[in-house]
Amino acid sequence: MKRWLCAAFFISNAVFADDFAYPMQPQQVATDTYVIEGKTEDFSKKNGGFIVNTGFIVTADGVVVIDTGVSRRFGEQQRAAIEKLTGKKVVRVYITHHHPDHFLGNQTYTDVPIYALPATRDGIKAEGEMFSGNMYRMVGDWMRDTRVTPPTQDAKAGKETIGRHELEVLALQGHTAGDLALFDHTTGVLFSGDLVFNNRAATTPHATLTTWLTTLDSLQALSFKTLVPGHGNVASDTAPIAQTRAYLQWLQTTLKDAAANGLDMLEVMQTPIPADFQSVALVQNELRRSVSHLYPALEQANLKPAKQAE
Repeated sequence: MKRWLCAAFFISNAVFADDFAYPMQPQQVATDTYVIEGKTEDFSKKNGGFIVNTGFIVTADGVVVIDTGVSRRFGEQQRAAIEKLTGKKVVRVYITHHHPDHFLGNQTYTDVPIYALPATRDGIKAEGEMFSGNMYRMVGDWMRDTRVTPPTQDAKAGKETIGRHELEVLALQGHTAGDLALFDHTTGVLFSGDLVFNNRAATTPHATLTTWLTTLDSLQALSFKTLVPGHGNVASDTAPIAQTRAYLQWLQTTLKDAAANGLDMLEVMQTPIPADFQSVALVQNELRRSVSHLYPALEQANLKPAKQAE
């Protein structure tokens, strides 16, 4: 009986473990350049939090990774897929910003330098444990044994050649206080992080919309050939930038007008979605979230002291 129970335990665990395989399918988007494209969905136990695009560049000196994903499991499977495909070791990691789907795979890469902007490192140290706890609640056991591992190196704006690839770190803001974009001048590939979304509504928990819109203008001015957004399909034009800009402009105008007219949060959350954005994934959900993130400050700014009776 004991022997049967022991065997059943191991069989059960093996089946259970197999359920936690992410669909790691690197797509080549340019010479030496690959993207593992996530789903345009909300976090769920079904997708394991795999809603983000991560990427890697194969250089003569080794592989450069852009974002490590949502969990320890993701980071391990990402690294295994990279090394199997390329036959090379990872030599550097860049983290685009401090949201959990982009950095919680870091513990897989503690043997290589992990670069991020100082504001990103600060954000991970301040909010990483909260993010990790929230991810456990949303995606469950996909997160098992995930530990918050902050980046180890400060990324600085400027160009650096790694293995014959001229890489430029762009230190930006808007989506968060520290948004790193990586532009490979050798191939023309721009990794924008969550400064750009493609047919997926932008998220705003740490956003400053005016700054973000200015940042999008600077990204559009770059002479890139391929754009890898933080979420959504890879593109060969500026259309995702234009779409993200249009959505943020609509969101900003909607929230400002609503505050000026004294609408409450529930009323604003029911704002009809314009036809231009109705096909954008999760737009209604993100509108509701953005109202909760951004509207209280706008309401406060529009409060005026009541006139005293004479």
